[in-house]
Amino acid sequence: MSDEHHPKVVRIIARLNVGGPAKHVVWLTSGLDEAGYRSLLVAGSVPEGEEDMSYFAAESGVKPLYIPEMSREISLKDAVTTWKLFRLLLRERPEIVHTHTAKAGTVGRVAGFFYRWLTPGVLIGRPRPCKFVHTYHGHVFHSYYGRMQTGVFLTIERLLARVITDRLVVVSEQQKEEINQTFRVGRANQFRLVRLGLDLEIFENHAGRRAKFRNELGVDDQTTLVGIVGRLTEIKNHELFLNAVARFKTLTPNNESELSTVRFVIIGDGALRERLERQACALGVDDMVIFAGGRKDPEYFYPALDICALTSRNEGTPLTLIEAMANARPVIATTVGGVVDLLGGKVVADEQFTICERGIGVLPNDVDGFAEGLRRLIDDEPLRDQLGQRGFEFVDHNYRKERLLEDIKTLYGQLLNREQTANCEVPVAKYS
Repeated sequence: MSDEHHPKVVRIIARLNVGGPAKHVVWLTSGLDEAGYRSLLVAGSVPEGEEDMSYFAAESGVKPLYIPEMSREISLKDAVTTWKLFRLLLRERPEIVHTHTAKAGTVGRVAGFFYRWLTPGVLIGRPRPCKFVHTYHGHVFHSYYGRMQTGVFLTIERLLARVITDRLVVVSEQQKEEINQTFRVGRANQFRLVRLGLDLEIFENHAGRRAKFRNELGVDDQTTLVGIVGRLTEIKNHELFLNAVARFKTLTPNNESELSTVRFVIIGDGALRERLERQACALGVDDMVIFAGGRKDPEYFYPALDICALTSRNEGTPLTLIEAMANARPVIATTVGGVVDLLGGKVVADEQFTICERGIGVLPNDVDGFAEGLRRLIDDEPLRDQLGQRGFEFVDHNYRKERLLEDIKTLYGQLLNREQTANCEVPVAKYS
């Protein structure tokens, strides 16, 4: 088949650090190549203190092109990054440029603006025919920076949405409402909902892998193991998790036997590890909390957990909760971003936490609510089983990698065939 039947896609992400976005772009690059697209994945550098997931790209047969100057932090290097991306686009001549995460979305689309319009053809009204897509895996419009800096980012984002972006992809309904209506970014008809997709095959027969990680930790099968998975960074708010553990400990002050059968494990690494270890000691919970460090074996550590927690201040759709549900693990999480869609509708609304269809929801930064929710899950094994099974069925039906690839193929097809699909929307499966 000739090249004209294989559209070229340049996919740009700020860095391949540990987390859902890195896996997402690798799966898309690999899967869409098999579907007839010629894809180039472009990534920046992973800063010191963050774990690198370039190994995941290599295992998937994806060879990214790295631009060392592109990183998460704002610096004068961003001008160099933009120039290099502009030169790259001139060389590759893609039909679609798809950016992921905030930094890549900014420098990639600024470079794309120059690529589209800096051409002799513009003199006769013919800019370069390239489509631009940006995916919000999360956003930086609250909880990351101060008011002034956040205001600058919002202004830039609104401008980029208006002048260069053809489609804005969100990973949850909650995220779409927040970005478009609350923060007034983009027009409603620019947005498309494309939920995350996972390779769920690695989690099959998860029950048979329960013992390995627990044996490493020295935790027997009768002990209730509560885990939190994620980078040790401010936005993940592990401080709340440790404070909730300390509060949980005070809820059963006279029952040492009960406390001895519960352990908490923090899976992940990052710049805040030493500070969090000191916090655990100061709170008197260091005997109950295990810092397991970064892991590359989710197929083993999720089955070992009895409960999976998330305490983030801001999220898109957290991959950790989806992976936990894929292993039939019950979850408790702060109700931020796409977490709300994962948990589902309310079943029982307590004063301090809410039992939802597929997990327990707690207001952000609510230490008492999180501790009470933990206690309810720890004490109520039938509830854990119910929530875990509902979560498994939901993820199995809605979050497979194959569905993600089909949704993106449909989106790209619409963008490249304007006459037939100018008013069409990506047909997204109904999520129950």
